[in-house]
Amino acid sequence: MPASNWQSSLPPGASSNPAKPRSNIRNDTVSTALTLIEVSPSGEIRGSAKMLLAAATRLGTPVAVLSTTPGDHSEHVKQLGDLGAHHVFIAESTQTDSLLATPAVESLAAAFSHFETSAAVLVTNSVEGREIAGRLAVRIGGGLTIDAIDITLVNDRVVARNSVFGGAFDVESSIHGGPAVITLRQGSIDEEVTAHTPDLITITLSLTSVAAATITSRTEAPTDSGRPDLRGAATVVSGGRGVGSKEDFLLVEQLADALGAAVGASRAAVDAGYITHSLQVGQTGTIVSPQLYIALGISGAIQHLAGMQTAKVIVAVNKDPDAPIFDFTDFGIVGDIFTVIPQTIEALHRFRH
Repeated sequence: MPASNWQSSLPPGASSNPAKPRSNIRNDTVSTALTLIEVSPSGEIRGSAKMLLAAATRLGTPVAVLSTTPGDHSEHVKQLGDLGAHHVFIAESTQTDSLLATPAVESLAAAFSHFETSAAVLVTNSVEGREIAGRLAVRIGGGLTIDAIDITLVNDRVVARNSVFGGAFDVESSIHGGPAVITLRQGSIDEEVTAHTPDLITITLSLTSVAAATITSRTEAPTDSGRPDLRGAATVVSGGRGVGSKEDFLLVEQLADALGAAVGASRAAVDAGYITHSLQVGQTGTIVSPQLYIALGISGAIQHLAGMQTAKVIVAVNKDPDAPIFDFTDFGIVGDIFTVIPQTIEALHRFRH
């Protein structure tokens, strides 16, 4: 395995050459599993890192891949070691923040070439993550699986499980003849791993000859609510059209704050103008897989169910006893949310004080 603090510089244009497909990849415990670690604009490791590294541990030796600008990354290395990374592969470029997706693709391709026994590459399932995964699969001659909710190693093959048709069926698939590139649904895997002191590999990426879309400006959405990010939250409270109005949607937010949860919404609530589209849960919004999902005034359209049905525990409150969502809940309350939820919030406050 590579020594700590190994550094190299790729020659100009080298990163744009497609890697040769590798067949008969060893998928046993000496193989490595690469993970793309996301970093927030403020420089923090995103919560998806824990899930990706836990999943990678199932497949072999977990490697954390960071695509970033030059600088001191010692704190990131320590954090990733605490999350179970055995190796941290840092690909630096001064253009990382100005190019869209390409630096991440090039970083993963470089890591894949460096670790010659990579069984799989794991990426968070998001709009950008799917773009990166698709491009990487072509580059390295691998197979692509999107939005997996679980992965295992079966007979030396990486097997991914997907929830399809609104959660009506689970499908298992494996890649034959090459490495697996998999996007994992946020929150789908949550298990503890052993901390390590990781080896550090640092390279300098040359992106000058790579055709790529350029980021000309960034506008960060305000996040002054103090609530967790919807995509990776352990608890989500969502409201639907049954909430009744934008003003009454405050009740959804109050319960979320009492639980330390993220706020979500159905498409009907978003279309009605109760809340912004960025908080929409469902097939055309954000797909979540929290430990606890609470649906308030949501009937249970198939498009919404497709975005939250893999939650570990689902609770619904709806005054319609025939609401389809009750067929998918672990706990259902037939009642008026404006009676049930204030009582719930009050009980939570009493319990904590």
